[in-house]
Amino acid sequence: MTERLAPGIMADAPGRRWSRGTKNAAKRREAGVAALFLTPWMLGLVLLTLGPMLYSLYLAFTDYDLLSPPRWVGLDNFTAMASDPRFLASAGVTFAYVAVSVPLLLVISMLVALLLNTKMRFLTGYRALFYLPSLLGASVAIAALWRQVFGDEGLLNAALAIFGIEHGSWVGDPSTALGTIVVLSVWAFGSTMIIFLAGLRQVPSELYEAAAVDGAGRIRRFFSITVPMLTPLIFFNALMGTINAFQAFTGAYVISGGTGGPVNSTLFYTLYLYQRGFAQLDMGYASAMAWLLVLVLAVFTALFFWSARYWVFYGDK
Repeated sequence: MTERLAPGIMADAPGRRWSRGTKNAAKRREAGVAALFLTPWMLGLVLLTLGPMLYSLYLAFTDYDLLSPPRWVGLDNFTAMASDPRFLASAGVTFAYVAVSVPLLLVISMLVALLLNTKMRFLTGYRALFYLPSLLGASVAIAALWRQVFGDEGLLNAALAIFGIEHGSWVGDPSTALGTIVVLSVWAFGSTMIIFLAGLRQVPSELYEAAAVDGAGRIRRFFSITVPMLTPLIFFNALMGTINAFQAFTGAYVISGGTGGPVNSTLFYTLYLYQRGFAQLDMGYASAMAWLLVLVLAVFTALFFWSARYWVFYGDK
């Protein structure tokens, strides 16, 4: 038998009756508690993220050296980049680094993931071993170690000397210095490999069995089944790898001693931005470079998402 309630009285559970006013008061208390817990995050977002970003956008149109008030110069900082040889060199180095390091990172991490997806002994230990560099790869200590390994009397030259090969400092040679930083970035492939490995575990084994019955070999199965099924992960890893590569800084700073040398061969975009902002106190120019980098990343991200419709395969489509 349904119990009738007086107007303004609600029941949300057997035996419990709430007036409309009591329920609204409870909702207001919940909203107040939520707002109270969100306040630190909102303050951090406004004061530490949005505020500095907007101020940086303003400084991009000014001449500001930290010692005197900003002076509005319009687009001068952006137009000056076109005639700045060090800016052009840093852009060239960064694009070369992205073009080489990202594909190399994807290929090596996928090959290692394929190897670790097989039934082999001590598999858990191998996974931990390969993942470990990704935890250390971006640290200053590892970059400093890398500089010693590729130095004039480093470990690499000592190993090559066994075979009678002599070479000077790899980080001091303009033709090989950028390559050492590429190797440093690819060396930390663990997190990318783990994502590929998780994706390989999701590929239905029935697909491989059906392809094997049809006579498809390993290579044909890899390109016809494995690669298409992994395209969402390839897309994700390529996008994140590209964004990270454009922002690479620590390795170049430590290996080159903060100079970007030799002969600007390791002058990454972010390193030159740092030099203009904190070494030359040209905050207006540095802010303009930072916002140009944001624009470039936005363009690359848009291109990735636009191209995804042509090569990323989702099983539900």
